[in-house]
Amino acid sequence: MFRLFLSIACLILLASCVTPATQQQPKQAPVSQQAMVEAQKSFQLRNVTKKFKRKIAIGRFTNETRYGKTFLRDGDQDPLGKQASDMLSARLVETNGFLIFERPDISKLQKEAELTGQSMNLIGVDALILGSVTEFGRSTEGQTGFLSSTKRQRAHSKVDIRLVDPKTGYVFFSATGSGQATSEVGDVAGFGNRAEYDSTLNDKAIGASINDVINDLIAKLDERPWKTDILKVEGNRIFISGGTRQGLKIGDLLSVQKAGEKIKSGQSGFEITLPSTQVATLRIEGTFGENETNEGSFGSIVSGSINPSQISSLFVSDTQ
Repeated sequence: MFRLFLSIACLILLASCVTPATQQQPKQAPVSQQAMVEAQKSFQLRNVTKKFKRKIAIGRFTNETRYGKTFLRDGDQDPLGKQASDMLSARLVETNGFLIFERPDISKLQKEAELTGQSMNLIGVDALILGSVTEFGRSTEGQTGFLSSTKRQRAHSKVDIRLVDPKTGYVFFSATGSGQATSEVGDVAGFGNRAEYDSTLNDKAIGASINDVINDLIAKLDERPWKTDILKVEGNRIFISGGTRQGLKIGDLLSVQKAGEKIKSGQSGFEITLPSTQVATLRIEGTFGENETNEGSFGSIVSGSINPSQISSLFVSDTQ
């Protein structure tokens, strides 16, 4: 009788020590508090400096792995590739630093325009993003001990992307991102959680690989220097594209430049633009527009002169 009581007591004691899932321990930041403060200041400064919002579109994002492919799916049914494309598009929109244009589902927009009797005013982009999911897999690992066991599920994903100039087809940047997601449960003496197949790990792994590559992608797209065009000249008043959302504010001094001649290189086959020359200095006096697609600014010339008949060969840039 005593042995039976002792056995029951041991089982109760073991059950009370069950740790069904691994507890995440807080980790210290890899950089100091001062470094994080400086990084935040740098990010805030980036938002107030003049920034050219580049027009980009995701042209193709496909699943090139064997995962999720069956003989019953056609070429358009690619849930993994579409998921990665939507995640990348959402991340780019969240940065508020680019103008994102729809391309994968443009046929649906065209059908909607036909229903409403309107024509689409499609706009070309500065860069096209092409990419694919090149690695994706699932694994399940387990350990069994005396009266205890653990089960770990892991999903791994890898994406490759490249930026293409739509005018020439030239690939000017490529990057790779990888990520993984795991979940772990355990039981002791039969007590604890029992994990079923966790399909959300697939989504988390793809999201992690997109996050891994997004910073390099944004940094490359941000390399383009800010400049804009002249909309109209009325006497001494100049109207230009871009306003507060591109960092322009009243009192800014901008340089009006005459574009250099474009000459096709016999060596590379590309057009090379010769250096521009400054013809005037412009001071911003006000802004207008409701959003980033129709905003503009106006100002007056404080030095130099502009020939209204030659504004097509002029552009406005930040003063050096």
